[in-house]
Amino acid sequence: MEKQGGKAQSLKGMRSISTSRADSKNPSSRFGVLTSHLLLPHSSMASEKEAALAAVPSDSPTIFDKIINKEIPSKVVYEDDKVLAFRDIAPQAPTHILIIPKVKDGLTGLSKAEERHCEILGYLLYTAKLIAKQEGLEDGFRIVINDGPKGCQSVYHLHIHLIGGRQMNWPPG
Repeated sequence: MEKQGGKAQSLKGMRSISTSRADSKNPSSRFGVLTSHLLLPHSSMASEKEAALAAVPSDSPTIFDKIINKEIPSKVVYEDDKVLAFRDIAPQAPTHILIIPKVKDGLTGLSKAEERHCEILGYLLYTAKLIAKQEGLEDGFRIVINDGPKGCQSVYHLHIHLIGGRQMNWPPG
């Protein structure tokens, strides 16, 4: 049990549901491109780049909003009133978890952060540390935030990738 804001949080007992490919039926729509990117396994970084280039930077609802609202299933590993963390369906390492704020508040990417976002940005990183411990990543892990088209951002809802379970290489990408 971790104690947060006066409440005890169990990191092990969070709800987990299986992923579905039902939303990737129409690859010609923007949503179809994003869901096919998120729901189908990838063998190369080319599809990551394609998904990022197909994404349109905006404050419109994203696939993450559908995951937050439980309209699209995900394998949740942590959830509280501020953040949701779930397994990436195209993992780049044995452990690959996305951590997102539940309220976007204009925070489509790190480059859009304003002073009012400082609290949630810090909380996202603290949550990443809690989840890394829960996942047994004592030997280390990597935190990644993709920002903008050249940063390979494919979903315009700020999110942190928590990656671990294997030796990371340097330089990345």
